[in-house]
Amino acid sequence: MAQTTLTSGIPAQSAVRTPPPAPKRRRLAPHQWLAQYAWRHVVMVIAAAYALFPVAYVFGAAFNPLNSIGGTEIWPKNPSLENFRSLLTDPTQPFASWYRNGVIVAACASVFNVLLGSCAAYAFSRFRFKGRKVGMMTLLFVQMFPSFLALTAIYIIMGQVQDVFPAVGLDSLAGLMLVYLAGAMGVNAWFLKGFFDTVPMELDESAKVDGATHGQIFWGIILPLSAPVLSVTGLLGFTGTLNEYVLASRLIQTPEKRTLAMGLQQYISGQFDKRWGTFSAGALLAGIPVILIFLILQRNIVSGLTQGSVKG
Repeated sequence: MAQTTLTSGIPAQSAVRTPPPAPKRRRLAPHQWLAQYAWRHVVMVIAAAYALFPVAYVFGAAFNPLNSIGGTEIWPKNPSLENFRSLLTDPTQPFASWYRNGVIVAACASVFNVLLGSCAAYAFSRFRFKGRKVGMMTLLFVQMFPSFLALTAIYIIMGQVQDVFPAVGLDSLAGLMLVYLAGAMGVNAWFLKGFFDTVPMELDESAKVDGATHGQIFWGIILPLSAPVLSVTGLLGFTGTLNEYVLASRLIQTPEKRTLAMGLQQYISGQFDKRWGTFSAGALLAGIPVILIFLILQRNIVSGLTQGSVKG
């Protein structure tokens, strides 16, 4: 009897209140829908068309056998794969080597950018030391100036480094990657520190009670919980490095060591021989690794945002 009744004598089943039914949504009249939502769809379509028009134009130029972008039609009447065939079989333009060099340099630079930026951000976020604020402000101040302003100094330094360590000096992919690492250090540290500050300090304290070191906390707690921001940082670093041209064009001198951006520029650098169709075909192939990495990291971003960090 005690299990089926409450202290007031009311049966337990009758004490449970059923939630009221959800109110039915009022169906909008056609003129109301047009007034409230139609303009949003119109704006969305216009924005999508504005963003996709250059992509469609590049697609048309890549399949245009005339190897030109001077026509008025976006899609050619007689599309062909001649531009792709010329791109991959031309012995005077080693596109495959440029493609490989660009992807390797961009991948290595993005990975090390994320790693070094995470270490610096963890130190600025979790430790309290003399010169911490000054160091953060210095990194922010340095980022106000574009890296190509120091191109002359970088060129001289890399030339001197080549005399001692030719593997990481001028005209080397490893040296170019080191320059990219130095240029992206500051912005990544600031970007990652802002996210590390949102990770509760209670997780660090609980791990320290269990005997964890700072290294174990960094690798086992902070980095797994920061998967979203690490994915975004890696994607932005890969894309920016793959498309970079100014530094690479000055530091790389051997034709076989050119990166993807430098190689594509060769197709449109001639005064009377601009191969826009071949250039467009190479631009489409250059977007493949970016799309693949985005698809891979997209899942990590969604899973990282949906997983909680503290369980009650």
